[in-house]
Amino acid sequence: MIALGLLLAITSTIAINGGYAWQHDAASTLPPLTVRHPIRSLLSLFRNRRWFAGFAAGIGGWVLYVVALRIAPLSLVQAAAAGGIAMLAVGGGRLLPHERLGVVLALVGLVLLGLSLGAHTASSHGSPAAVALWLGGSVAAAALAAAVLPGGFGLGTAAGILYAAGDVGTKIAVVGGPRLWFVPALLACHALAFVAFQLALQRGRRFATAGVAVLWTNALPIAGGMVLFAESSGGALRLLAFALVLVAAVALARATEPAEPEPARV
Repeated sequence: MIALGLLLAITSTIAINGGYAWQHDAASTLPPLTVRHPIRSLLSLFRNRRWFAGFAAGIGGWVLYVVALRIAPLSLVQAAAAGGIAMLAVGGGRLLPHERLGVVLALVGLVLLGLSLGAHTASSHGSPAAVALWLGGSVAAAALAAAVLPGGFGLGTAAGILYAAGDVGTKIAVVGGPRLWFVPALLACHALAFVAFQLALQRGRRFATAGVAVLWTNALPIAGGMVLFAESSGGALRLLAFALVLVAAVALARATEPAEPEPARV
């Protein structure tokens, strides 16, 4: 079952991150998005076919991700998903040195992760109180990042933190029973992340916005899996795989790209 969960996680990663790339390309051509005019901004997005295709791919990928979480540990699923940041390089023009390094490390990490599947990875149902505290802290951290960090980088960071919080909430919600009360909280986290992410896409280059969001979306739930759900590392090989995919994400997110002008806000 763990192998199936990994396969679903990789498929989900391709759909989600490919969709992010399409959304970034489309959003950069649209009139400035603003929370002051939410209906107009949403209509602008959904009327763009390329953006909508990316959005639909992301939704499909998220459904596969939820199924993967139901049958595999959170840290394992997120480690596979972390390598998906390499998908952002597809169609993004010539890769910079940091980006090439990130792609190679991501692929090596995924191969090692697959080889580590022989190890048993236990996972608990998690403490509702601890998960609730994690979600509340994530919302506060996201608000601080959006307020303090500059432009698209700050909004991308906020989006990644909120998406990660939604993933942690999803992991405990798929257990069912009383933990289904986490569904409204995880949906709220994803909704706030969606707003921050779309605003970020118009305020920076692909890896400074979507790349940073993907970095935090994958790094934080891996930590959450170990802290909240008592998930073991699965041995030295899997620890090395975690390290490689996270270093790959950092390398891609830190790639030096010329800044794009920030669109005027209305």
